[in-house]
Amino acid sequence: MATAHTRLLLPLLLASAWAQCPAPADLKNTDGSKVCSQLYVDDSPYYAQCCGGDVLQVQPGDDIPYIPLGWNDKISSLVVAPLCELNVWSRRGKEGYNRKFKSGVVYRLREIKKGLFGDWDNSISAYYCKCY
Repeated sequence: MATAHTRLLLPLLLASAWAQCPAPADLKNTDGSKVCSQLYVDDSPYYAQCCGGDVLQVQPGDDIPYIPLGWNDKISSLVVAPLCELNVWSRRGKEGYNRKFKSGVVYRLREIKKGLFGDWDNSISAYYCKCY
């Protein structure tokens, strides 16, 4: 009987150890200054497990027309801080499709439409972030 309970509880305990998106208001640098946005390479079918893998912190005023190669077309989840706006482009040099994300959490970019048939999962190649 104890084994059955352990098997039932183990997935729940492991789920809490997996990634979880931070609240937008919690985006801060170690010195307490505001982070404009955080970009993540992993998402999941489960909201509680999104925002995993490598994290790219975007500072207020960052204007990146050519995202670093290790990040190009790899972003699957993102969080934008309160009173901030993240503008993204689907092609390097701020070309292609464009989208603005306001404060909040986007657990799965695959749920955000891009054009007629596409979505924003693994599609960000440039960005600009500003806070008010």
